[in-house]
Amino acid sequence: MTVTYETPYDAVAVITLNRPDRLNAFNGDMRKDLADAVREASGDDAIRAVVITGEGRAFCAGADVTAVNDKFNVEDVLNTEYAAFLSTIATMPKPVIAAINGPAAGIGMTTALTCDLRVMGEETYLMSAFANIGLVPDGGLSYLLTREIGYARAYQLAIEAEKLDAKRALDWGLVNRVVPNTEVLSNAVEWAQSLTQRAPMALSLTKRVFRAAAQGGLHNAMAFEAQNQRAAIATEDCREGVAALLGKRKPVFKGK
Repeated sequence: MTVTYETPYDAVAVITLNRPDRLNAFNGDMRKDLADAVREASGDDAIRAVVITGEGRAFCAGADVTAVNDKFNVEDVLNTEYAAFLSTIATMPKPVIAAINGPAAGIGMTTALTCDLRVMGEETYLMSAFANIGLVPDGGLSYLLTREIGYARAYQLAIEAEKLDAKRALDWGLVNRVVPNTEVLSNAVEWAQSLTQRAPMALSLTKRVFRAAAQGGLHNAMAFEAQNQRAAIATEDCREGVAALLGKRKPVFKGK
C-alpha cells in the first residue's frame, strides 16, 4: 500500500504516506489510497482526530513527475483525484494535524497546509516548487498561501520556489509548532490525543465556522456562527460541559 492507516492510539487515526523510495511523491495509487484513508477516518465515529505524516525522510516531495505521460490530463486529475482527499481533509468533522517530518514540496506543501493544524520538524522545509519546472501552484495552494501570509509573500514564494525553513514557517503562521525532527510524529499524536478529550461536536462545528469565515466576509461569518452555535448548544456535550464547569469537575464528552 502507498498509504498506511493505523489506529494504535485511542480515538486517533495515523495516516502515513508510504512511498519513501520516491520521497512520498504522489502517483495515481497514492492519490487513491490517501482519498480512501481520509474518507475512512472521516466516517468512523470512533476516530476523533487524525494525523497525516510521511514515511522516511520526507513528508511529501510533490507529484511524481515520472508518472506523467501523454495521456495524463492534469486538469482532470486535480479536479478529481487530488480534490478527493484535499476536500475531505478540509471538510471532515474532526481536526487533522499534519506531522511534517521532512520536506513538503509542491502538492505535498498543499496537502500539509490543507490540514487544520501543523507540527513541523526544525530541520525541514516547505517549498512551492512548481515554478522550478514551469508550473503554477495547484490543489488550492494559491488560496491557502494568500490567506495565511498575504499576497506579496505568497507570490514571492510561488515564483522563486524558495525553501521556507521551519523558523520562518512558524514566524509567518504557516505552522503551529516546531519540534526536533525525531519528535514530530509523537508530538502530533500527543496533540491529537489531547483534542480527543474535547467535545467532538464543538470541535466539528468550530472547524466548520472557521473554514467558512476564511472564505466569506464578517457578516456572513457572524450569521454562520450563530447557525452552528444553535446546533452546538443543543448537544448533550454542551450540557455536560456546563454541568462539569459548575460542578468543578472534568467533563466527560460523548460526541452527542
